[in-house]
Amino acid sequence: MSGEREQVPWALLVGHAETRARYEQKVYRRGPQQCAYWIGAISDSGHGKLRAGPAGKTSRIVSAHVLGYGIEHGAQALDKVELVRHTCDSPSCQNSGHWLPGTRQDNVQDYASRSRLAGHALADTRGAAGRAVAIREAIRTTLAKGGDAAAVEAAIREASLAGQPGGAWQDGLWELPAEQD
Repeated sequence: MSGEREQVPWALLVGHAETRARYEQKVYRRGPQQCAYWIGAISDSGHGKLRAGPAGKTSRIVSAHVLGYGIEHGAQALDKVELVRHTCDSPSCQNSGHWLPGTRQDNVQDYASRSRLAGHALADTRGAAGRAVAIREAIRTTLAKGGDAAAVEAAIREASLAGQPGGAWQDGLWELPAEQD
C-alpha cells in the first residue's frame, strides 16, 4: 500500500474508545440500506474528517469512512486495501454496507461510469463537498428545530435535489449482496 496511510497507527486509532464514541456521535444513521451521513467536519473532497486517537503525537485527522471501515473490519483490514470506495458514491456516507475495498483505478472507473447520470450523486452541480455540506446542514438544522425522522428525510431529499439539474433523483444504482454465513 502506498501513500499517507502507511504511517497511520490504525490499530491505536481504531481501538481508541473515545475516538469510536466521537465517531458514532457524528453519524446520522437511517435505515439499513440508506446512506448514514457524516454530520461532522467535511473535507474539500466531501469526505468526513475526524481527529482520531489519544491527544498528542499519535492523534491524526483521518477520513471518517476509513476509520469506520477499520472499526467495522478491524484495523488490520486497512493494511490490505488501497482505499475504501463508496458504492453509493456519497463520500460522507458512513453505512458500512456501502463500502467496498478497491484501488484508485476502481474509483476512477466508478466516477467515469456514473458521473453523468441524471440525478446521481456524482452529477451534483455543487460537487462532492458541496453536496455533503448541504446534506449535513439539512440534517443539523432539522434536528436543531426538533424535527423527527420524517422531517430529516424530507430535508435530505430537498438538499440532494438542490444540486441536480432539472430536479432529477436517483436512488443507489446497485447494492452488494448480503454476505453469507
